[in-house]
Amino acid sequence: MSGTIIKSARNTANAPQDLSPSTQSVAFSHYNNISAQLPVDPKTGALIAGDIKAQARQCLTNIKAIVESIDHVMDDVVKITVFLKEIADLDAVNTVYREFFPHLLPTRTVLAVAGLPLGAAVQMDALISNGEGTFPQAPCPLLKLSRNSDKAPQDPLSTHTVAFSHYNNIGAQLPVDAASGQLVAGGIQQQAKQCLRNIKHVLESIDVPFDDIVKVTVYLTSLADLDAVNEVYTTFFPDSAIARAVAYLPARSVIVAAALPLGARVQMDAVISHGDGTPPQLVEDRHNLVIRARNTDKAPRSPLHTQTVAFSHYNHIAGQLPLDLATGKILTGCVKEQTAQCLGHIKTIVESIGHVMDDIVKVNIQLKNIADLAEVDAIYTKYFPAYLPARTVIGVSELPAGALVQIDAVMSNAESTPPQA
Repeated sequence: MSGTIIKSARNTANAPQDLSPSTQSVAFSHYNNISAQLPVDPKTGALIAGDIKAQARQCLTNIKAIVESIDHVMDDVVKITVFLKEIADLDAVNTVYREFFPHLLPTRTVLAVAGLPLGAAVQMDALISNGEGTFPQAPCPLLKLSRNSDKAPQDPLSTHTVAFSHYNNIGAQLPVDAASGQLVAGGIQQQAKQCLRNIKHVLESIDVPFDDIVKVTVYLTSLADLDAVNEVYTTFFPDSAIARAVAYLPARSVIVAAALPLGARVQMDAVISHGDGTPPQLVEDRHNLVIRARNTDKAPRSPLHTQTVAFSHYNHIAGQLPLDLATGKILTGCVKEQTAQCLGHIKTIVESIGHVMDDIVKVNIQLKNIADLAEVDAIYTKYFPAYLPARTVIGVSELPAGALVQIDAVMSNAESTPPQA
Protein backbone atom coordinates (compact mmCIF):
# COMPACT_ATOMS: atom_id res chain seq x y z
CA MET A 1 0.00 0.00 0.00
CA SER A 2 1.27 3.47 -0.85
CA GLY A 3 0.48 6.67 1.01
CA THR A 4 0.98 7.70 4.60
CA ILE A 5 -2.55 8.37 5.87
CA ILE A 6 -2.99 6.66 9.22
CA LYS A 7 -5.95 4.59 10.39
CA SER A 8 -7.23 5.78 13.79
CA ALA A 9 -8.81 3.02 15.93
CA ARG A 10 -10.25 4.10 19.27
CA ASN A 11 -12.29 2.81 22.22
CA THR A 12 -13.94 4.59 25.12
CA ALA A 13 -14.88 3.24 28.55
CA ASN A 14 -18.18 5.11 28.18
CA ALA A 15 -19.46 2.47 25.74
CA PRO A 16 -19.31 -1.35 25.98
CA GLN A 17 -15.87 -2.89 25.43
CA ASP A 18 -14.59 -6.45 25.11
CA LEU A 19 -17.91 -7.85 23.92
CA SER A 20 -16.30 -8.95 20.66
CA PRO A 21 -12.98 -8.77 18.82
CA SER A 22 -13.66 -5.32 17.39
CA THR A 23 -12.82 -1.66 17.87
CA GLN A 24 -15.65 0.72 18.68
CA SER A 25 -14.57 3.39 16.21
CA VAL A 26 -12.18 3.15 13.26
CA ALA A 27 -11.52 6.34 11.32
CA PHE A 28 -9.67 6.72 8.06
CA SER A 29 -9.48 9.94 6.09
CA HIS A 30 -12.89 11.66 6.12
CA TYR A 31 -15.05 8.82 7.47
CA ASN A 32 -15.33 6.99 10.77
CA ASN A 33 -16.86 3.52 11.12
CA ILE A 34 -18.65 2.63 14.36
CA SER A 35 -19.15 -0.99 15.39
CA ALA A 36 -22.67 -2.28 15.92
CA GLN A 37 -23.84 -1.29 19.38
CA LEU A 38 -25.96 -3.63 21.46
CA PRO A 39 -28.22 -2.49 24.32
CA VAL A 40 -25.46 -3.21 26.83
CA ASP A 41 -24.70 -1.15 29.92
CA PRO A 42 -20.99 -0.26 29.67
CA LYS A 43 -20.65 -0.41 33.45
CA THR A 44 -21.91 -3.98 33.79
CA GLY A 45 -21.17 -5.38 30.33
CA ALA A 46 -24.63 -6.97 30.35
CA LEU A 47 -27.83 -6.40 28.40
CA ILE A 48 -29.97 -3.81 30.15
CA ALA A 49 -33.32 -4.71 31.64
CA GLY A 50 -36.31 -3.14 29.95
CA ASP A 51 -38.52 -3.11 26.90
CA ILE A 52 -37.61 -2.41 23.28
CA LYS A 53 -37.61 1.35 23.85
CA ALA A 54 -35.08 1.00 26.65
CA GLN A 55 -32.92 -1.24 24.47
CA ALA A 56 -33.08 1.16 21.52
CA ARG A 57 -32.17 4.08 23.79
CA GLN A 58 -29.16 2.17 25.12
CA CYS A 59 -27.91 1.39 21.60
CA LEU A 60 -28.13 5.05 20.64
CA THR A 61 -26.66 6.18 23.96
CA ASN A 62 -23.66 3.92 23.29
CA ILE A 63 -23.25 5.34 19.78
CA LYS A 64 -23.50 8.88 21.20
CA ALA A 65 -20.86 8.08 23.82
CA ILE A 66 -18.47 6.84 21.12
CA VAL A 67 -19.18 9.84 18.89
CA GLU A 68 -18.59 12.31 21.71
CA SER A 69 -15.45 10.50 22.89
CA ILE A 70 -13.77 11.46 19.62
CA ASP A 71 -15.00 15.07 19.77
CA HIS A 72 -17.89 14.66 17.35
CA VAL A 73 -21.64 15.22 17.65
CA MET A 74 -24.63 13.18 16.53
CA ASP A 75 -25.23 15.59 13.64
CA ASP A 76 -22.02 14.16 12.17
CA VAL A 77 -23.69 10.76 11.70
CA VAL A 78 -24.11 10.00 8.00
CA LYS A 79 -25.81 6.60 8.18
CA ILE A 80 -27.49 4.37 10.76
CA THR A 81 -28.44 0.72 10.28
CA VAL A 82 -31.10 -0.63 12.63
CA PHE A 83 -31.30 -4.40 13.13
CA LEU A 84 -34.45 -5.60 14.90
CA LYS A 85 -35.40 -9.02 16.15
CA GLU A 86 -39.06 -8.17 15.44
CA ILE A 87 -40.10 -5.74 12.72
CA ALA A 88 -43.23 -4.98 14.78
CA ASP A 89 -40.93 -3.14 17.22
CA LEU A 90 -40.06 -0.48 14.65
CA ASP A 91 -42.67 2.08 15.75
CA ALA A 92 -41.45 1.88 19.32
CA VAL A 93 -37.82 2.24 18.22
CA ASN A 94 -38.75 5.25 16.08
CA THR A 95 -40.14 7.15 19.06
CA VAL A 96 -36.71 6.90 20.70
CA TYR A 97 -34.71 7.40 17.50
CA ARG A 98 -35.96 10.93 16.85
CA GLU A 99 -34.76 12.05 20.30
CA PHE A 100 -31.17 11.50 19.16
CA PHE A 101 -31.59 13.18 15.74
CA PRO A 102 -33.70 16.31 16.28
CA HIS A 103 -31.98 18.27 13.49
CA LEU A 104 -30.05 16.53 10.71
CA LEU A 105 -31.36 13.09 9.87
CA PRO A 106 -28.82 10.54 8.60
CA THR A 107 -29.66 8.01 5.93
CA ARG A 108 -31.09 4.84 7.43
CA THR A 109 -31.57 1.15 6.70
CA VAL A 110 -33.95 -0.97 8.78
CA LEU A 111 -34.43 -4.73 8.75
CA ALA A 112 -35.48 -7.54 11.05
CA VAL A 113 -33.00 -10.39 11.40
CA ALA A 114 -33.08 -13.98 12.63
CA GLY A 115 -30.80 -13.33 15.59
CA LEU A 116 -28.57 -10.80 17.33
CA PRO A 117 -25.61 -11.27 19.69
CA LEU A 118 -26.52 -11.80 23.36
CA GLY A 119 -30.16 -12.33 22.41
CA ALA A 120 -30.72 -8.59 22.04
CA ALA A 121 -33.94 -7.24 20.55
CA VAL A 122 -32.16 -4.44 18.67
CA GLN A 123 -28.69 -3.45 17.46
CA MET A 124 -27.46 -0.39 15.55
CA ASP A 125 -24.26 0.59 13.77
CA ALA A 126 -23.22 3.94 12.33
CA LEU A 127 -21.02 5.75 9.86
CA ILE A 128 -19.94 9.28 10.73
CA SER A 129 -18.23 12.11 8.88
CA ASN A 130 -14.67 12.88 9.94
CA GLY A 131 -13.81 16.38 8.75
CA GLU A 132 -10.51 16.43 10.60
CA GLY A 133 -9.27 13.54 8.49
CA THR A 134 -6.59 11.25 9.90
CA PHE A 135 -2.88 11.97 10.23
CA PRO A 136 -1.18 13.54 8.31
CA GLN A 137 -4.27 15.13 6.76
CA ALA A 138 -5.07 18.61 8.03
CA PRO A 139 -8.56 19.33 9.41
CA CYS A 140 -10.89 20.63 6.72
CA PRO A 141 -14.23 22.40 7.33
CA LEU A 142 -16.13 20.10 4.98
CA LEU A 143 -19.90 20.40 4.80
CA LYS A 144 -22.28 17.48 5.03
CA LEU A 145 -24.90 17.64 2.25
CA SER A 146 -28.28 16.11 3.21
CA ARG A 147 -30.80 16.02 0.37
CA ASN A 148 -34.19 14.53 -0.55
CA SER A 149 -35.95 14.10 -3.88
CA ASP A 150 -39.68 14.45 -4.52
CA LYS A 151 -39.39 11.63 -7.06
CA ALA A 152 -38.56 8.98 -4.44
CA PRO A 153 -40.59 8.03 -1.34
CA GLN A 154 -39.69 10.18 1.65
CA ASP A 155 -39.31 9.02 5.25
CA PRO A 156 -39.77 11.38 8.21
CA LEU A 157 -36.86 9.64 9.98
CA SER A 158 -34.35 9.32 7.15
CA THR A 159 -32.71 11.48 4.50
CA HIS A 160 -32.47 10.07 0.98
CA THR A 161 -28.84 10.95 0.44
CA VAL A 162 -26.11 12.27 2.73
CA ALA A 163 -22.82 13.22 1.11
CA PHE A 164 -19.59 14.08 2.83
CA SER A 165 -16.30 14.59 1.02
CA HIS A 166 -15.95 12.03 -1.78
CA TYR A 167 -18.68 9.59 -0.70
CA ASN A 168 -22.45 9.65 -0.67
CA ASN A 169 -24.74 7.21 1.11
CA ILE A 170 -28.27 6.38 -0.06
CA GLY A 171 -30.78 5.26 2.58
CA ALA A 172 -32.48 1.92 1.99
CA GLN A 173 -35.10 2.17 -0.72
CA LEU A 174 -38.24 0.11 -0.38
CA PRO A 175 -40.42 -0.80 -3.37
CA VAL A 176 -42.71 2.15 -2.67
CA ASP A 177 -44.24 4.38 -5.32
CA ALA A 178 -43.41 8.00 -4.49
CA ALA A 179 -46.76 9.31 -5.74
CA SER A 180 -48.95 6.97 -3.71
CA GLY A 181 -46.65 6.21 -0.79
CA GLN A 182 -47.67 2.56 -1.12
CA LEU A 183 -45.87 -0.65 -2.06
CA VAL A 184 -46.03 -1.18 -5.81
CA ALA A 185 -48.42 -3.77 -7.13
CA GLY A 186 -46.97 -6.98 -8.48
CA GLY A 187 -44.42 -9.59 -7.56
CA ILE A 188 -40.77 -9.61 -6.62
CA GLN A 189 -39.54 -8.31 -9.98
CA GLN A 190 -41.81 -5.28 -9.80
CA GLN A 191 -40.61 -4.64 -6.26
CA ALA A 192 -36.93 -4.96 -7.21
CA LYS A 193 -37.43 -2.62 -10.16
CA GLN A 194 -39.08 -0.03 -7.92
CA CYS A 195 -36.21 -0.13 -5.41
CA LEU A 196 -33.68 0.48 -8.16
CA ARG A 197 -35.83 3.17 -9.78
CA ASN A 198 -36.03 4.98 -6.45
CA ILE A 199 -32.25 4.87 -6.08
CA LYS A 200 -31.89 6.16 -9.63
CA HIS A 201 -34.34 9.00 -8.98
CA VAL A 202 -32.41 10.03 -5.88
CA LEU A 203 -29.14 10.06 -7.83
CA GLU A 204 -30.61 11.98 -10.75
CA SER A 205 -31.95 14.59 -8.33
CA ILE A 206 -28.37 15.41 -7.30
CA ASP A 207 -26.95 15.08 -10.83
CA VAL A 208 -25.04 11.87 -10.13
CA PRO A 209 -24.99 9.05 -12.70
CA PHE A 210 -26.12 5.57 -11.72
CA ASP A 211 -22.73 4.08 -12.51
CA ASP A 212 -21.16 6.12 -9.71
CA ILE A 213 -22.51 3.45 -7.34
CA VAL A 214 -19.63 1.50 -5.79
CA LYS A 215 -21.54 -0.91 -3.50
CA VAL A 216 -25.12 -2.20 -3.36
CA THR A 217 -26.66 -4.24 -0.56
CA VAL A 218 -29.75 -6.24 -1.47
CA TYR A 219 -32.03 -7.28 1.39
CA LEU A 220 -34.47 -10.10 0.61
CA THR A 221 -37.00 -11.88 2.78
CA SER A 222 -36.50 -15.07 0.77
CA LEU A 223 -33.49 -16.33 -1.16
CA ALA A 224 -35.92 -18.02 -3.53
CA ASP A 225 -36.49 -14.52 -4.96
CA LEU A 226 -32.83 -13.89 -5.77
CA ASP A 227 -32.83 -15.14 -9.37
CA ALA A 228 -35.83 -12.95 -10.18
CA VAL A 229 -34.18 -9.94 -8.54
CA ASN A 230 -30.98 -10.60 -10.48
CA GLU A 231 -32.88 -10.53 -13.76
CA VAL A 232 -34.04 -7.02 -12.94
CA TYR A 233 -30.69 -6.00 -11.47
CA THR A 234 -28.85 -6.67 -14.73
CA THR A 235 -31.19 -4.29 -16.58
CA PHE A 236 -29.88 -1.43 -14.38
CA PHE A 237 -26.17 -2.32 -14.34
CA PRO A 238 -24.17 -1.30 -16.30
CA ASP A 239 -26.11 1.88 -16.99
CA SER A 240 -24.00 4.07 -19.27
CA ALA A 241 -22.08 3.46 -22.47
CA ILE A 242 -18.82 4.05 -20.59
CA ALA A 243 -19.73 1.48 -17.94
CA ARG A 244 -20.94 -1.03 -20.54
CA ALA A 245 -17.67 -0.68 -22.42
CA VAL A 246 -15.75 -1.91 -19.38
CA ALA A 247 -18.59 -4.13 -18.04
CA TYR A 248 -18.57 -2.20 -14.75
CA LEU A 249 -20.58 -3.65 -11.86
CA PRO A 250 -20.47 -2.39 -8.28
CA ALA A 251 -19.51 -4.58 -5.34
CA ARG A 252 -22.57 -6.27 -3.81
CA SER A 253 -23.80 -8.18 -0.77
CA VAL A 254 -27.08 -10.09 -0.51
CA ILE A 255 -28.60 -10.39 2.96
CA VAL A 256 -31.71 -12.32 3.96
CA ALA A 257 -33.93 -10.37 6.34
CA ALA A 258 -36.51 -11.97 8.61
CA ALA A 259 -38.80 -9.08 7.64
CA LEU A 260 -38.65 -5.64 6.04
CA PRO A 261 -40.66 -2.48 6.70
CA LEU A 262 -44.16 -2.36 5.19
CA GLY A 263 -44.01 -6.08 4.51
CA ALA A 264 -41.79 -5.56 1.48
CA ARG A 265 -40.00 -8.54 -0.06
CA VAL A 266 -36.91 -6.56 -1.04
CA GLN A 267 -35.07 -3.34 -0.26
CA MET A 268 -31.72 -1.97 -1.42
CA ASP A 269 -29.25 0.63 -0.25
CA ALA A 270 -26.15 1.97 -1.95
CA VAL A 271 -22.80 3.66 -1.44
CA ILE A 272 -21.95 6.24 -4.08
CA SER A 273 -18.68 7.73 -5.25
CA HIS A 274 -18.88 11.51 -5.08
CA GLY A 275 -16.22 13.05 -7.30
CA ASP A 276 -17.63 16.53 -6.70
CA GLY A 277 -16.67 16.36 -3.05
CA THR A 278 -18.50 18.63 -0.62
CA PRO A 279 -17.66 22.29 -0.05
CA PRO A 280 -15.08 23.70 0.28
CA GLN A 281 -13.55 20.91 -1.80
CA LEU A 282 -13.25 21.87 -5.44
CA VAL A 283 -15.66 20.26 -7.88
CA GLU A 284 -13.81 17.67 -9.89
CA ASP A 285 -14.74 15.90 -13.09
CA ARG A 286 -16.36 12.79 -11.63
CA HIS A 287 -14.98 10.73 -14.51
CA ASN A 288 -11.50 12.06 -13.76
CA LEU A 289 -11.35 10.84 -10.16
CA VAL A 290 -11.51 7.21 -11.20
CA ILE A 291 -13.53 4.30 -9.85
CA ARG A 292 -11.15 1.32 -9.71
CA ALA A 293 -13.04 -1.96 -10.04
CA ARG A 294 -10.87 -5.06 -9.83
CA ASN A 295 -11.17 -8.85 -9.71
CA THR A 296 -8.63 -11.57 -9.09
CA ASP A 297 -8.88 -15.13 -10.40
CA LYS A 298 -7.57 -16.32 -7.02
CA ALA A 299 -10.94 -15.60 -5.37
CA PRO A 300 -14.50 -16.47 -6.51
CA ARG A 301 -15.77 -14.23 -9.29
CA SER A 302 -19.39 -13.33 -9.97
CA PRO A 303 -21.14 -12.13 -13.13
CA LEU A 304 -23.21 -9.80 -10.91
CA HIS A 305 -20.60 -7.88 -8.96
CA THR A 306 -16.98 -6.83 -8.81
CA GLN A 307 -14.88 -8.22 -5.96
CA THR A 308 -13.43 -4.86 -4.96
CA VAL A 309 -14.36 -1.32 -5.95
CA ALA A 310 -12.17 1.58 -4.83
CA PHE A 311 -12.87 5.28 -5.01
CA SER A 312 -10.81 7.99 -3.36
CA HIS A 313 -9.67 6.78 0.09
CA TYR A 314 -12.01 3.78 0.51
CA ASN A 315 -12.38 0.36 -1.06
CA HIS A 316 -15.50 -1.82 -0.86
CA ILE A 317 -15.23 -5.62 -0.91
CA ALA A 318 -18.23 -7.67 -2.02
CA GLY A 319 -19.82 -10.28 0.26
CA GLN A 320 -17.66 -13.41 0.29
CA LEU A 321 -19.16 -16.87 0.67
CA PRO A 322 -17.13 -19.95 1.67
CA LEU A 323 -16.82 -21.12 -1.92
CA ASP A 324 -14.25 -23.71 -2.90
CA LEU A 325 -12.39 -22.07 -5.77
CA ALA A 326 -11.75 -25.41 -7.47
CA THR A 327 -15.37 -26.60 -7.51
CA GLY A 328 -17.29 -23.33 -7.30
CA LYS A 329 -19.39 -24.90 -4.55
CA ILE A 330 -19.73 -24.16 -0.84
CA LEU A 331 -16.87 -25.67 1.11
CA THR A 332 -17.85 -28.84 2.93
CA GLY A 333 -17.07 -28.36 6.57
CA CYS A 334 -18.00 -26.74 9.85
CA VAL A 335 -18.52 -23.04 10.49
CA LYS A 336 -14.87 -22.61 11.49
CA GLU A 337 -13.69 -23.96 8.14
CA GLN A 338 -16.25 -21.86 6.28
CA THR A 339 -15.22 -18.73 8.19
CA ALA A 340 -11.58 -19.35 7.29
CA GLN A 341 -12.60 -19.75 3.65
CA CYS A 342 -14.52 -16.43 3.62
CA LEU A 343 -11.68 -14.57 5.31
CA GLY A 344 -9.16 -16.31 3.07
CA HIS A 345 -10.99 -14.97 0.02
CA ILE A 346 -11.04 -11.46 1.49
CA LYS A 347 -7.31 -11.71 2.25
CA THR A 348 -6.60 -12.86 -1.30
CA ILE A 349 -8.59 -9.94 -2.74
CA VAL A 350 -6.93 -7.47 -0.39
CA GLU A 351 -3.45 -8.69 -1.25
CA SER A 352 -4.22 -8.78 -4.99
CA ILE A 353 -4.45 -4.98 -4.94
CA GLY A 354 -1.34 -4.43 -2.85
CA HIS A 355 -2.99 -4.10 0.56
CA VAL A 356 -2.89 -5.98 3.86
CA MET A 357 -5.63 -7.12 6.24
CA ASP A 358 -4.73 -4.34 8.69
CA ASP A 359 -6.06 -1.88 6.09
CA ILE A 360 -9.62 -3.13 6.72
CA VAL A 361 -11.69 -0.66 8.75
CA LYS A 362 -15.07 -2.44 8.93
CA VAL A 363 -16.22 -6.06 8.70
CA ASN A 364 -19.82 -7.28 8.37
CA ILE A 365 -20.63 -10.90 9.23
CA GLN A 366 -23.87 -12.76 8.55
CA LEU A 367 -24.32 -16.10 10.33
CA LYS A 368 -26.83 -18.86 9.68
CA ASN A 369 -26.77 -19.57 13.41
CA ILE A 370 -25.88 -16.73 15.77
CA ALA A 371 -24.87 -19.38 18.32
CA ASP A 372 -21.83 -20.08 16.09
CA LEU A 373 -20.31 -16.69 16.88
CA ALA A 374 -17.72 -17.92 19.38
CA GLU A 375 -16.43 -20.43 16.82
CA VAL A 376 -16.29 -17.73 14.16
CA ASP A 377 -14.36 -15.46 16.53
CA ALA A 378 -11.77 -18.17 17.14
CA ILE A 379 -10.89 -18.01 13.44
CA TYR A 380 -11.50 -14.27 13.03
CA THR A 381 -8.80 -13.26 15.51
CA LYS A 382 -6.21 -15.20 13.51
CA TYR A 383 -6.82 -12.86 10.59
CA PHE A 384 -6.92 -9.74 12.77
CA PRO A 385 -4.34 -10.39 15.51
CA ALA A 386 -3.49 -6.73 16.13
CA TYR A 387 -5.59 -3.90 14.74
CA LEU A 388 -9.23 -4.89 15.04
CA PRO A 389 -11.67 -3.33 12.57
CA ALA A 390 -15.11 -2.08 13.54
CA ARG A 391 -17.61 -4.93 13.15
CA THR A 392 -21.29 -5.81 12.79
CA VAL A 393 -22.65 -9.34 13.27
CA ILE A 394 -26.20 -10.55 12.59
CA GLY A 395 -27.94 -13.90 12.40
CA VAL A 396 -29.84 -14.69 9.20
CA SER A 397 -32.33 -17.42 8.36
CA GLU A 398 -30.47 -18.51 5.22
CA LEU A 399 -27.45 -17.73 3.08
CA PRO A 400 -26.81 -18.33 -0.63
CA ALA A 401 -26.00 -21.93 -1.56
CA GLY A 402 -26.66 -23.12 2.00
CA ALA A 403 -23.57 -21.44 3.45
CA LEU A 404 -23.17 -21.03 7.21
CA VAL A 405 -21.43 -17.64 7.00
CA GLN A 406 -20.87 -14.68 4.69
CA ILE A 407 -18.49 -11.76 5.22
CA ASP A 408 -17.92 -8.43 3.49
CA ALA A 409 -15.55 -5.57 4.30
CA VAL A 410 -14.66 -1.92 3.85
CA MET A 411 -10.99 -1.10 3.46
CA SER A 412 -8.87 2.02 3.69
CA ASN A 413 -7.25 3.07 0.42
CA ALA A 414 -4.41 5.46 1.26
CA GLU A 415 -3.13 5.62 -2.31
CA SER A 416 -6.54 6.92 -3.38
CA THR A 417 -7.64 6.63 -7.01
CA PRO A 418 -6.25 8.70 -9.88
CA PRO A 419 -5.69 11.57 -10.22
CA GLN A 420 -5.50 12.08 -6.43
CA ALA A 421 -2.24 11.49 -4.65
